[in-house]
Amino acid sequence: MSKGNVAVGLLAGLAAGTVLGILFAPEKGSDTRKKIANRGKDSLEDLKSKYNDAIDNLTSKLDKAKDDGLKMYDEGKGFVENTKQ
Repeated sequence: MSKGNVAVGLLAGLAAGTVLGILFAPEKGSDTRKKIANRGKDSLEDLKSKYNDAIDNLTSKLDKAKDDGLKMYDEGKGFVENTKQ
């Protein structure tokens, strides 16, 4: 059996299990849909939080690189001016 067939079978099994789990759930459909919607919202908020953290981290690193570059430029400029004298 090829890996592709195994992957398709696994995904089909997961989908069938999910559908059966929802159909035979002990709660009303409206309650189940609310739970799914809430989980989706929670996941979206978590994703937004991780995205914002990554952007903040990247911005911080870029600011530091910019400051380091400007410092190196100033030091190089001072070195050149001193060697001209």
